[in-house]
Amino acid sequence: MNETAHPQGLASLVASEAFFAMPDVMELGTLFESAGHEIAIVGGPVRDVLLNRSINDLDFTTSATPDQIIATVEPWADTVWDVGIEFGTVGVRKGDFFAEITTYRSESYDDQSRKPHVSFGTSLIDDLERRDFTINAMAVRIPSGEFVDPFGGIDDLMRKVIRTPRVAELSFSDDPLRMMRAARFASQLEFTPVADVIIAATDMAERISIVSAERVRDELSKLLLGSKPRLGLEILEGTKISDLILPELPALQLEIDEHHRHKDVYEHSLIVLEQAIDLETTHAPHLQPDLVLRLAALLHDIGKPKTRRFESGGGVSFHHHEVVGAKLVRKRLTALRYSNEIIDDVSKLIELHLRFHGYGDGKWTDAAVRRYVRDAGDQLTRLHKLTRADCTTRNQRRAMMLAATYDDLEDRISVLLEQEELNAIRPALDGNEIMQILGIKPSREVGVAYDYLLNKRLDEGPMDRERAIELLHEWWASRN
Repeated sequence: MNETAHPQGLASLVASEAFFAMPDVMELGTLFESAGHEIAIVGGPVRDVLLNRSINDLDFTTSATPDQIIATVEPWADTVWDVGIEFGTVGVRKGDFFAEITTYRSESYDDQSRKPHVSFGTSLIDDLERRDFTINAMAVRIPSGEFVDPFGGIDDLMRKVIRTPRVAELSFSDDPLRMMRAARFASQLEFTPVADVIIAATDMAERISIVSAERVRDELSKLLLGSKPRLGLEILEGTKISDLILPELPALQLEIDEHHRHKDVYEHSLIVLEQAIDLETTHAPHLQPDLVLRLAALLHDIGKPKTRRFESGGGVSFHHHEVVGAKLVRKRLTALRYSNEIIDDVSKLIELHLRFHGYGDGKWTDAAVRRYVRDAGDQLTRLHKLTRADCTTRNQRRAMMLAATYDDLEDRISVLLEQEELNAIRPALDGNEIMQILGIKPSREVGVAYDYLLNKRLDEGPMDRERAIELLHEWWASRN
């Protein structure tokens, strides 16, 4: 994908031709023009066309009020719905064509408000001025195809910079989430915020606390899913916004004493993230960016600050930091309103990310390999990637040895998966059979018996029903 902006002289032609080629867009423009309303494609779609990026969604802005938008599109569209009518946004679908249409508007937050106050406007230029950044403050009027760029967005695209249409402090005061959005666009586009943006975000970092956890979560996720999340994370850290939304991350900047007893855990975490991204498509090149893997890679060591101990011999230890880290990440991701599925998966990966290191001390038994696979469950592939990414040593010999050791473990897992169907390990007897054989009713002992048989299955490998019954009777006799 070529993400170099077109020269200014071609911008209008390129943008216009791109949207002229979309029949539904032109029909919609003609519809609004006939009704006496202005309408323009605005923001991300215009920016992405000029960067030769694919367009995912179409956003329109119009002089029509929400009621007028609905009255104009209802006879034409298959479906019309209120996306956020109080914010002036109406959704439209006709066949495979989908768009959101929003009345010209301005919005701002009170000092302690978590929701913006919206007022409708009548000017496209005024609407563009309230946009977050100049690269998103360009529009193409339809059906005329006129390119509108009052704040130099095309120049900033060519310079690869992130700048606000008006004074940055005003822009961030209107919507503090824009401070995070600057970091997100750095990650997605590999653009650099201008000094005024960084200074204002640093001075106003505390304002991010009025933004809802859901909006912060969505912006953080988009940042992490960008092509260069490190760029965005470094902006959040430099402006101290990360201290407020993800304080466990800057806490990893543990001081290194004069004897350099341990490495910079923060830098290590960023490297692990980058290496995990490189491994994302190892098993399936078509896969999209993996949010769970990226969260786990970034936060896998967040338990280290709480578990750091200076040993008498001069070393530093972080005993059980993976267990502490799993608890911390669960608490933080819950506060950010991530789904239970994401929280569970990230927590499991962090808790298990050190398990492999016991393998290199001596060959694991088959039982140990089975437990590794069973404990990882459906996160086994991600755990492979996280474990490999966690090797950031500069000692090439050690790095090659770790890689070879993990290759061996993966080979053993593959053999056992094929031989024993490890993904579906279970005892040869289920709960009903255990109750029938032992002559007992539903109780806690049924679960204890099941776990005993499961552990025996992990220890011994595949077993038939007769062997399971024999073990069950032995266990029951030992208890009674």
